[in-house]
Amino acid sequence: MSAAEYWYDSHDGRRLFSCVYPGPAAGAPVLLCLHGLMRNSRDFEDLAARLAARYRLIVPDMRGRGLSARDPDSNNYQIPIYLGDVLRLLAGLGAARVTVIGTSMGGLMAMVLAVTQPALVSGIVLNDVGPEIELAGLERIRGYAGKAAPVRSWAEAIAQVRSTYGDAWPGLSDERWEKIVRLSYRANTQGVPEVDADPRIAELLRNSQVAAPDLWPLWGALKVPILAIRGAQSDILSAATLERMQRAKPDLKAKTVPNRGHTPLLDEPECAAAIDEFLAATA
Repeated sequence: MSAAEYWYDSHDGRRLFSCVYPGPAAGAPVLLCLHGLMRNSRDFEDLAARLAARYRLIVPDMRGRGLSARDPDSNNYQIPIYLGDVLRLLAGLGAARVTVIGTSMGGLMAMVLAVTQPALVSGIVLNDVGPEIELAGLERIRGYAGKAAPVRSWAEAIAQVRSTYGDAWPGLSDERWEKIVRLSYRANTQGVPEVDADPRIAELLRNSQVAAPDLWPLWGALKVPILAIRGAQSDILSAATLERMQRAKPDLKAKTVPNRGHTPLLDEPECAAAIDEFLAATA
């Protein structure tokens, strides 16, 4: 099922973009898919194509990524601003109740949204993120986010991405790597690939309280069903943090994905099965 384009304006005049998969019927359950820090909506193309026969999906590009406008003020690249954009998006589409699938930063957004807008969120899938972020992983992301050297060809872009994410995604085929790169970069007017995100987004990483907020107090306030997916080699969501999450929320569903770091790609068979089961019970 193909996606429709939906454009809307933020409160401060940014032109923002979202894909919308209409689903099988007007009353179909709604999934809101939120991408990671330097990522964009295209990360969810395969997942959306698989789920669109059962659900309506709303898959936005956060400001500064993909087709959404870059922000002249880099201070606006933070979660409270993104959530304001998301609320305008959902209001414009008439989506009053959603299950959120959030990867990394998108998962942080999902947790905040569920606490601040409890009537809106019916469930959450957290992809390799929780209420505590490991500083080692944060330092790794600081080392590359917004710092990618210019490339001259798609082959160079593929080499660049493999050098950055190879440890997190071992064993992928050359074809899979090329597909990931085509989701991550966009050709400019000269046909040269460029990272499809404003490099100034990474400036928020300088402030650890903004980049890695302590959400344990918020975790205790979450009342919705949650599925937590963790890459077995993740340096963002530790095994100890996941165990603490389960102790604090005994009804938490959890799935650890072997041979993955930060983040699982969500096309792994373990992920697909866990997400299908969770959505069938909650969405």
